[in-house]
Amino acid sequence: MSGIVGIYNLDNQAIEQKKLVLMVDAIAHRGPDGADIWCAGAVGLGHRMLWTTPESLLEKLPFVDHTANLVITADLRIDNRDELISALSINHCPPEKITDSQLVLSAYEKWGEQCPTKLLGDFAFVIWDQNQQKLFCARDHFGIKPLYYCYQPGKKFYFASEMKALLCLPEVPKKVNEIAIANHLQPFTEDKSITSYKHIHRLPPAHTMTVSSTGKLRTRAYWALEIGEELKLNSDAEYAAAFREIFIEAVRCRLRSAFPVGCHLSGGLDSSSIACVARDILQTKGIKLHTFSNIFEEVPECDERQYINPVLNQGGFVPHYVHADQSGPLSEWQKYYQYIEEPFIGPSHFLVWELNRASQQAGIRISLDGFDGDTTVSHGVTYFAELARQGKWQKFIQEAQAVSQHFNTSLAALFYQYAITYLQELVKQRKYFTFLQTVWQIGQHFRVSRRRLLVRYGIKSLVPEYILKIWRSLRGKKQNQPQVTSLINPQFAKQVGINPQTPSQEQAVTVREEQWRTLNSALFTTVLELGDLCAAAFSLESRHPFMDKRLIEFCLSLPPDQKLYQGWSRFIMRRALDGILPQEVQWRGGKTDMTPNFQRGLLHLDRALLDEVITNDVSNIQEFVDTNLLYRFYNNLISTKEEINDDSLMPVWNVLTLSLWLNHTQKTISRTRGSAVSACSYLD
Repeated sequence: MSGIVGIYNLDNQAIEQKKLVLMVDAIAHRGPDGADIWCAGAVGLGHRMLWTTPESLLEKLPFVDHTANLVITADLRIDNRDELISALSINHCPPEKITDSQLVLSAYEKWGEQCPTKLLGDFAFVIWDQNQQKLFCARDHFGIKPLYYCYQPGKKFYFASEMKALLCLPEVPKKVNEIAIANHLQPFTEDKSITSYKHIHRLPPAHTMTVSSTGKLRTRAYWALEIGEELKLNSDAEYAAAFREIFIEAVRCRLRSAFPVGCHLSGGLDSSSIACVARDILQTKGIKLHTFSNIFEEVPECDERQYINPVLNQGGFVPHYVHADQSGPLSEWQKYYQYIEEPFIGPSHFLVWELNRASQQAGIRISLDGFDGDTTVSHGVTYFAELARQGKWQKFIQEAQAVSQHFNTSLAALFYQYAITYLQELVKQRKYFTFLQTVWQIGQHFRVSRRRLLVRYGIKSLVPEYILKIWRSLRGKKQNQPQVTSLINPQFAKQVGINPQTPSQEQAVTVREEQWRTLNSALFTTVLELGDLCAAAFSLESRHPFMDKRLIEFCLSLPPDQKLYQGWSRFIMRRALDGILPQEVQWRGGKTDMTPNFQRGLLHLDRALLDEVITNDVSNIQEFVDTNLLYRFYNNLISTKEEINDDSLMPVWNVLTLSLWLNHTQKTISRTRGSAVSACSYLD
């Protein structure tokens, strides 16, 4: 993890070095091991260095190749080094002397703008091509390394690893992006290029961007995750062996380090799998893996030590613990927003924040985590939708009963979520014959009244809603009010062109489709970027084995019964890591719900802040938020003695974080405009 910045004066004015210095200083936390800038005419590149890999100790960035007239600045880790060294015929020096940035520059020389298609790993890099007078920018497949830019046609092009390096420049507009604000309150767009600032954009994952001397900016996708054909192997053992090989490689290539390596260990299947595999690899070199775990004395239902300890008891670890119940989720909100330029903060963000702080204090620079192994491997519950559509109701019942035993899930809940939803879809699509067939099958297998199914989901579905409302009114029945989960101001929603009552996306009908949707979602990219910023705040590089391109493509190709089998979700992973994971973790059902700790933190430890924001001054959010509805949600939140569900809690949380972010942003803009350029020793 390092930091990159740059300026391209499209009006051909010479670069002001002080501006580059200001940008590099703004992201000093990303690279405490050195900083440098390079300028030539209208182009300037900057870099902040964090040493992580053995090769990075030899790296000097920006790096200039005088022979090819190319200059690169990069934040990257390349995983297919041996393959690239062979393909590029780099045999003039030992592989351990070749830096990752040199590999990328050589790849650009050979393959031009197609070079990102040849790379595996996490990367964001920018190359100045002197011969073609253009900047070439690229970002990795899933957006693990961020890259933001501000483009002023015919005038300027700025880029940086973090938005603060752009916002520190007076000429970069600080106007809030209303589309992003609306999306924060009620997600409605999958545009991965927008940010919370109108004039700052992000280069989407798996995209390149070229800025030519004529001032033209062009972006294109160099890769897209596709569902593709289903993988067909001969046996369950072959599937497990293939998964094990790819997963071990995904972990192994992320252990390339010149320093001790840490791992977030929660006790869940994902983090435990990474920890055990990493431990086995490091033990062959006589190295122990540092683990960092949250523990909860005050909220014992959130404590995972019954699963953490069996992993640690295998040996080969140096454990560290964080008491995660001693502070609320917003106890350090001012510090969060020093490093995060967007209002989005996840409910578990503060747990990762504290683990990163502990990692830094222990001298760790590289942190492995199990980010979203749930999606990569997939729980596979959408398999029930596939079974319903195939009319395999006996299989549906067997799997549903097994799931309910392993994960304490209601059989009725699975029935209504997948069987009844399928009936509703059939009526909506006017497939009445199939509807009748399905009703007969459901009645046969589930002992449900066919007449009731026909009336409730067939006949009533065919009657216009306005007639049903009149009929209910005549019979004196109260109307069911739709549950409101959005606090967005209706006028603001209309202004930005969204409908707060728009139904959510239709349910995916296959496991692979659901996986694909999640992996391609804008929220997925946002959370990865948030993880990068949270790690960078403590001069850490966060590495995600489950975000390995090879692993994701493999898991997406798997048939559904490799993901859900005999009631066990992610079955291929459990089978593949037999003998590596302790059985207590390998066969645990579900995971611990951290909501009680979050609610306790927000409603007790952070209660004064919550009350202050909601009750004292809402002037900064009333343009965006329905304040009357907000007060209703807030009063219900603080008065209820029952368990609070996400539909009540998350809308208030989104408004709360938005208000705090807007307050911080206004102060930051004020300070930025009055700031002075710091003295810097690397100007010469």
